[in-house]
Amino acid sequence: MPELPEAESARRMLHRLLRGKRITSAAAQDDAIVFAGTTGQRVAAVLRGRTVVGTGRKGKHLWLELDRRPWPAFHMGMSGWFETVPKDDDPPRFWKLELTAGGRRVAFCDIRRFGRVRLMQDPLAEPPISQLGFDPLVGLPPAAELGRLLAKRGAPIKAVLLDQSLFAGVGNWIADEVLFQAGIRPHRLARDLSKAEVAKVRRVLHAIVARAVKVDADSSQFPKSWLFHRRWDHRGEQSLPDGSAIVRETIGGRTAAWVPKRQK
Repeated sequence: MPELPEAESARRMLHRLLRGKRITSAAAQDDAIVFAGTTGQRVAAVLRGRTVVGTGRKGKHLWLELDRRPWPAFHMGMSGWFETVPKDDDPPRFWKLELTAGGRRVAFCDIRRFGRVRLMQDPLAEPPISQLGFDPLVGLPPAAELGRLLAKRGAPIKAVLLDQSLFAGVGNWIADEVLFQAGIRPHRLARDLSKAEVAKVRRVLHAIVARAVKVDADSSQFPKSWLFHRRWDHRGEQSLPDGSAIVRETIGGRTAAWVPKRQK
C-alpha cells in the first residue's frame, strides 16, 4: 500500500518531468469512483492547455500546481501509482488519467480503484487534505508540543501513529518500524509515554521517512536492520536473525508486527 515515501517519490517524478511544461493533451477514463466530486472528462478538460508551475504534497496526497486553478489532486489509495508511457504505446493497464507535457506521457493508474482524483482550488485549505495532521517529512512539531498532543490520547500508540489527523502519511509498516526502532510496545497508551520516549518517537519517525524518501521508496535499499524486511516474511520467518521472536497481532483494528525482546 502506498504510504508517504511512495507519494513523495511520485511527486518528485512529476515535478522533474512536468514543471514548466505545457500540457498538450489529456484523457481520462469514465470512473465515478476514482474521480471524486468531478468526472474524468472535466479533469482532462481542466488540464489541457495549462502549464505545470509546481507540485505539492501532504501525507499521502499530492497535486499539480497549474498556471490557473483548479488544480488536480491525487490520493494513491491502496494501489495507485504513476508511470511514464512510451510515446507510441497504448495507455497502461488500469489507467485512469493520462497527460502529455513537454513530449512526455504520464499516467495515473489504479488497479483496485481506492485512489482518488479531485479538482481543488486550494488543496491545503480544503478537505480531506485540510483535515490532515503533521507531515512527518517536513512538518513535525517540537517534541514538547507533540508530547502535549499525545498526552491527550488514551489509545495505543500504534493506533495513534496511524491517525491521519495527527500523523499525515504514516501507514502500517512505518508505524511498526518506528515503534521497533524506538523500543516501544505498540500496546502502550500514547498518553503514558515519557518525554524521552516522545522525543525518540519523533526523531525515529522523521529518520525512517527521510531514509525511505532518500532511496525513492525502493524497499530493497532500506537498511537490513529494519523490521520491514521480516515483518511479513513470505518464507515464514517468525524471528529476527538474532532469534528474537516477531509477534503479529491486531491492535487498534490493524495488524501489528513487533518484537517483545526489544520493545518494552
